[in-house]
Amino acid sequence: MTGEKDFLGKEPVGKLLRTLAIPTITAQIINMLYNIVDRIYIGHIPEVGALALTGVGVCMPLIMIVSAFAALVGNGGAPRASIYMGKGDYKEAETILGNCFVLQIVISVILTAVLLLFNRSFLLAFGASENTVEYGVSYMNIYALGTIFVQLTLGMNAFITAQGFAKTGMLSVLIGALSNIILDPILIFGLGMGVRGAALATVISQAASCIWVLAFLFGRKTQLRLRPHGLGLKPSVILPCVALGLSTFVMQSSESVISVCFNSSLLRYGGDIAVGAMTILTSAMQFALLPLQGLGQGAQPIISFNYGAGNAGRVREAFKLLLKSSVTYSTLLWLTMMLFPTAFASLFTTDPQLLAFTGHALRLYMCVICLFGIQTACQMTFTSIGFAKESILVAVTRKFILLLPMIYLMPTLFPADKTSAVYAAEPVADVLAILFTVLLFRRQFSKALNGISQRKPGAGPSAG
Repeated sequence: MTGEKDFLGKEPVGKLLRTLAIPTITAQIINMLYNIVDRIYIGHIPEVGALALTGVGVCMPLIMIVSAFAALVGNGGAPRASIYMGKGDYKEAETILGNCFVLQIVISVILTAVLLLFNRSFLLAFGASENTVEYGVSYMNIYALGTIFVQLTLGMNAFITAQGFAKTGMLSVLIGALSNIILDPILIFGLGMGVRGAALATVISQAASCIWVLAFLFGRKTQLRLRPHGLGLKPSVILPCVALGLSTFVMQSSESVISVCFNSSLLRYGGDIAVGAMTILTSAMQFALLPLQGLGQGAQPIISFNYGAGNAGRVREAFKLLLKSSVTYSTLLWLTMMLFPTAFASLFTTDPQLLAFTGHALRLYMCVICLFGIQTACQMTFTSIGFAKESILVAVTRKFILLLPMIYLMPTLFPADKTSAVYAAEPVADVLAILFTVLLFRRQFSKALNGISQRKPGAGPSAG
C-alpha cells in the first residue's frame, strides 16, 4: 500500500480521531438542524401552519424507515470495506462498494412504490386525523419520488467517511442542509406551494447531495471507486454487509415503534401534557445520540482498518480513546440536563405548565445518560470490527427485550405515579442494557484482539 492509502494505520490515533470525528459530529448536528429548520418553516405557513406541522410530523416514522434502510446497507458495507482496505485487498473493498450501490438502487425502487401506493394508509395508522392526513399525503407523494437520492446520499456517504474522508462526508450533509434552508422559504412561501414546497425542497437538496457523493466516488480523489467490476448483487458480498448493518437498522427503525408505545402509555396516564413533554425529551435524547454516533463514525475507519491489518494495539488504543471521549461527552450532557432542565425545555416551548412538567420529566428520563457513552462506544466498536451478531444482539436487547416491556411494566410496579414510571422505563432499561453490553463486549473484544495478535500485520482476520 502507498502512504496515502495506509495513513489510517500510521498516523497517531488521537490525531486521527480528532481529524475524523469533528466532521462526522458536525455532520450529525447539521442533520439535526436540517429537520428542525424544516419544521419551523412548515409551522409558520399562514392559517394552516399547526395542522400542516402535525400532518408532516406524522410522516416522520416513514422518513426514519427510509433512512434506516440506507443505514442497513451503508453502515454494514462501509466497515467491511474498511476491513478489506486494512488487509490491502482494495479490489474486494470496491466490490463491496459496488454491490451496496446496486442494492440501494433496488431498495429505493421498492420503497418508492410502497410509499406512493400506501402512504395514506400508513399515515392514518401512525396517528394522522382526517384534518391532517391530506398534508401528510401531499408531503409524502413528493418526498417518495426522492427516495433514491436519500438512499444513495446517506448510504454511499458512509463509504466516503470509512476511507477517512470525513470532511468530504460532512460537506455532503452541509450541501443538502444549506440547499434546503434556502429553498424552503422560496417554495413554501414565495411560490405558495405550502407543504408540497417543503417536500420538493427536501428532494432537490438530497439530489444535490447525491450528485456530490457520486461525483466523489466516481472521481479520482477517492481510494475506493465505483467501477463496473463491482456493480452486481453477489449474496456472498451483500449478505454479510446486511447482517452487519442490521443493528443500526434496528436502532433507527425501532424509534418509530418506541415513540408510539411511549405516547400511548403517557396519554393514558398523563394526558396531552405528558405527550407534549415526551416530544421535548425525544429531542433531548437526540442531543445525546447524534454526537455520540458522530464520534463512533469518526472512530470506525481507524478501528476497521487496523483490525483488518492485524494491528491489535491500535485497535485497542482507538477503542479506549473512543470510550473516554464518549463518556466525557455524555457526562457533560448529563450535568447540563440535571442542572438546567427547564432552560433546555424553553428552546421548544414557552408554555409555563409544560415547562414545569418537562423539567421534572427530563431529569428522570435522562438520569443515567452519563453512562450512555459506554453503550454507544461498545456497540459502534462491534460494528467496526465486523461482529454482526453481537452488534445486533446489543441493539435488540436494549430496544425490544428491555425498553418496550419496561414501558408497560413500570406503571404496574410503581402505581403511585404512573406517568413518572413510564418516563423511568428509559433509564432502567439503559442501566440493564449497559451492564449486558459491557459483559458481552469484554469477552468478545478480548477474544478478537487475541485472535489478531497471533497474525502478522497486514494478514488480517476474517471479515465475516
